[in-house]
Amino acid sequence: QVQLVESGGGLVQAGGSLRLSCAASVRTDTDYNMGWFRQAPGKEREFVASASVHGSLIYYADSVKGRFTISRGNAKNTVYLQMNSLKPEDTAVYYCAARDLGTIRIGVPPDYWGQGTQVTVSS
Repeated sequence: QVQLVESGGGLVQAGGSLRLSCAASVRTDTDYNMGWFRQAPGKEREFVASASVHGSLIYYADSVKGRFTISRGNAKNTVYLQMNSLKPEDTAVYYCAARDLGTIRIGVPPDYWGQGTQVTVSS
C-alpha cells in the first residue's frame, strides 16, 4: 500500500500561480503512473492531469490545458502540478493519485489516493 503526500496548496488571487507537489511516503521498488484530480464543493471529483512513469505520456483535462503543467520529478514516484493563470473556478481540494499499470486518465482510475490539499483562488 503506497501513501501519497501532497503539498503546495494555499490561497492565491485570480491570475496567480501555485505549484503542487506529491511524493510517495515510503520507499518502494514500483514505479507508479501518477496524476492529479480535484473536487470542488458540491461537485464530483474530476480528472485534472496525469503523467506516465517517465513522463512520456501526458494527459490534461480540457479545462486546464494551456494553464497547468504536470511533470515527474527526478526522485522516484514524485509528481508536480504547476498551475498558472488560476481562476476562481479552479478552487478545489486537489488530490494526488497513483496507478501501478497504465497511465491514469478518464476511464483508467488510480489505485491510490493522497489526502488532498486545498487550493483557493479569490476573485
